[in-house]
Amino acid sequence: MAGLRPREKAGCRQLLEQLDTADLVSLTETVTNRMIQVFGREEALDAILVYSASATELLKRRKVHRDIIFKYLATQQISVLPSSDKNQLIQHAIEYWKDPVKNPKLSSKPQAKTEDKSHLGSLDCQLLGEQFCKWFYQLLNSQNPMLGHEKGDWGPQHFWENAVLKFSYSTTEENMEEYNGAQMTSLRLLALTREERLVFNPNVDSKGLKCVTSPHGLVVVAVAGTIHRNNLWLGIFEQIFGLIRCPIGENWKIRFVNLKVFGQNTTGSVDSPPMPSIQYKTNELEVFYS
Repeated sequence: MAGLRPREKAGCRQLLEQLDTADLVSLTETVTNRMIQVFGREEALDAILVYSASATELLKRRKVHRDIIFKYLATQQISVLPSSDKNQLIQHAIEYWKDPVKNPKLSSKPQAKTEDKSHLGSLDCQLLGEQFCKWFYQLLNSQNPMLGHEKGDWGPQHFWENAVLKFSYSTTEENMEEYNGAQMTSLRLLALTREERLVFNPNVDSKGLKCVTSPHGLVVVAVAGTIHRNNLWLGIFEQIFGLIRCPIGENWKIRFVNLKVFGQNTTGSVDSPPMPSIQYKTNELEVFYS
């Protein structure tokens, strides 16, 4: 039995505090198969957390109602749709309890000072970009059934309602698509991995990632990488995100996505993938502020 990690234990304890004592005792009997007798709330909480095989299993118990999970997420300032079902709320909680790098609730606190007066806090902006890219592509790639990974909580909740996706791809000819709204943007990106079986491999080193931030708080993240399917590399991509922080909490949501895909036959390198890099200069990325 794997058990709960420390962050999961702390979160589940806070969440279960909403249950009354009778429900906690009943839940203890279910989790321990009536092998443990408890006296009082604290003993019940301890037994539940110790004997639960996983956080997901615990949250799926009937005594842990949807409203309890929803209220917990609200206290943590995690934005979720009121219409979300219990399984969706569970995924939000599980993602929140993961390691900070994997958590979409990215840090916005400055990590160090920089001498670049034109973009104060650019070092922190770069860190946010790295964290965002690791989270985003891990989540998107997890939707690819060929990888066999546990699917993360992909969906329109990570985008602003007026989000825009501009998607262009060059193979034998150039094609352009545009989608408006969180739902359509989310579904089109999802189709790339779930239906088309693509895997995105971003290059998040200093040459493959560049970030700038506007005076009004919009963060522009530009990243380059390679695209694969099974054991084949198909081409390279450039993707630009516009991120805006939620007014409640520290979550960041995606305002726009510009994705350019270049097929293998257009890169000039057929046998092995080139090292993708971002060619945009700072002033060129600033154009995306408007």
